[in-house]
Amino acid sequence: WRVVGEGAAESRFEALHGAGLTPLVGRDHEIGLLLEHWERAKEGDGQVVLLGGEPGIGKSRLLRALRGRLENEPHTALSHYCSPHHQTSPLYPVIGHLERAAGFAADDPAATRLDKLEALLALSTEHVAAVAPLLAALLSLETDARYPPLDMSPHRQKERTLEALVEQVLGLATRRPVLALFEDVHWADPTSLELLDLLVDRVQGAPVLVLITFRPEFVRRWTRYAHVTPLTLSRLSRRQGAAMVARLSGGKALPPAVLDQIVAKTDGVPLFVEELTRTVLETNLLRDEGDHYALAGPLPPMAIPTTLQESLLARLDRLAPAREVAQVAAAIGREFSYELLARTAQLPESDLQAGLDDLVDSGLVFRRGTPPQATYSFKHALVQDAAYATLVRPKRQRLHAR
Repeated sequence: WRVVGEGAAESRFEALHGAGLTPLVGRDHEIGLLLEHWERAKEGDGQVVLLGGEPGIGKSRLLRALRGRLENEPHTALSHYCSPHHQTSPLYPVIGHLERAAGFAADDPAATRLDKLEALLALSTEHVAAVAPLLAALLSLETDARYPPLDMSPHRQKERTLEALVEQVLGLATRRPVLALFEDVHWADPTSLELLDLLVDRVQGAPVLVLITFRPEFVRRWTRYAHVTPLTLSRLSRRQGAAMVARLSGGKALPPAVLDQIVAKTDGVPLFVEELTRTVLETNLLRDEGDHYALAGPLPPMAIPTTLQESLLARLDRLAPAREVAQVAAAIGREFSYELLARTAQLPESDLQAGLDDLVDSGLVFRRGTPPQATYSFKHALVQDAAYATLVRPKRQRLHAR
């Protein structure tokens, strides 16, 4: 295989899951509610849904299911992804969206990027020349030969930019309904929240559905509006948890004692169900009998970890040499480069490569590129947390200092 360019995945969710999405179980009511708000939005009664829930509860998975339901309907989808690494980068989610929507390529010269930006803006406004300099400045594009420099204060430039971004959404909505997604706003920068303040206020009379996802620590805004609906994702019931296990096991029944422990200990969190089921299937605890699994021996006490962290630690322990690599990586962060990891780990290159290959093959770590230019990221923040928690304090201090 030869690398020819950057992948088309829009989000870390899509990059990590690809076509292999976790089965959606027990969310019929929530999907129905979102579709109901979509129908109201299509009629010009703009809607906003605030989708909250703890990590691993399935917020991003639910949005993918909604997009799947709407894929044959004419509409425009706008996707914005907040990042824990860019909470101080103004309008980071918007910049990412504009670059993807305009189709910027890594080797595009500035003039080509400006052409693409103008073509994108032409879809939402007849006054491209008035808007393009503002958004070109946001995207750090040179415009000297085409537009004069912006002659306004930084505060006024920010106001005009936010107005232009809102008008872009409303302009697109005059052509066909708009589905605007803002994911993980608990990581949003302050300017992006200002944009959401304006957008939520302005969509009431437009065919727009705005979906905003966040974790419980985010202090909910916008609830004073009549067109805003809060929706909190609840945990799965025991029956739903068992149904999810069955799908993850390919329809092969697990021994009742194993299934009961998985359902009881995952506490209805879909991510817990996924990770714990995969952990059990990867061990030598079960024997594949064709149409079902049987216990390979007596079910030992605590054979199934009691928490997701223990589940992830158990998977790390089975990887042996890779565990030390994961620990060093966890001290660096959720994402890490091969170069920095190699300098920090102080391991033989063959051991480092083998450990990283094991982590990638296990699904705990995702890789982009080829060493030594590769970059990596933990599949979930909880994987990083689990590996980091195994480090004793002196070793943590040595790693951070190094």
